[in-house]
Amino acid sequence: MKHFSIGKTLGRTAGFFAIMTLITGVVYTGACLGIGQIFFPYQANGSIIEVDADGDGANDSRYCMLLGQQFEDADHMWGRPTNYNLSTFTDDEGNPVAWAGASNLTPAGEEFEQLVAERVEKIKQAHPERGDKPIPSDLVTVSGSGLDPDISPAAAEYQVERLAKNTGKSTSEIRDIIDACTEQPVFGVLGDARVNVLKVNLMLDGVLS
Repeated sequence: MKHFSIGKTLGRTAGFFAIMTLITGVVYTGACLGIGQIFFPYQANGSIIEVDADGDGANDSRYCMLLGQQFEDADHMWGRPTNYNLSTFTDDEGNPVAWAGASNLTPAGEEFEQLVAERVEKIKQAHPERGDKPIPSDLVTVSGSGLDPDISPAAAEYQVERLAKNTGKSTSEIRDIIDACTEQPVFGVLGDARVNVLKVNLMLDGVLS
């Protein structure tokens, strides 16, 4: 009959723990990091784009294509509404730290209904040429993250005439820019086509080609 050894059991447990920590915490993490840096460096490093914003020949502005940014002026494309919060968190020096997320309002509630109605009215006032044509829902609702950088092709098309009128570009030029900033579903079936709003606006400004 074999005797149970607490010391041997603890030793094997500690050894197994150390091996799994090495595999999952070092080897796996290192492999993912290496693969990302070799095959997908742009995406792995935050999809950062540098542009010469003031025309002096130096890349002096950095943008992240993964984060939605608020545009409300007439000569830029508008993205999804954002839900920024500056009152909850602060850094070590007491400065507010911005974060965003879904509003968590129920679609059946009066507050949500009123909020969407206000956004609809704002969109209609900025696009009188669209009349009573339906407004794509992503122009008046916040995404789950609150920072979605993309809109649907329908939402981008809704803004074409306003952008043409205020930028001096033709509608065909605006549509060419939108097409250049549109990503199709992965393998043609996974997900939906989407337009990166920031990229469109950088191209409208002439700082990105």
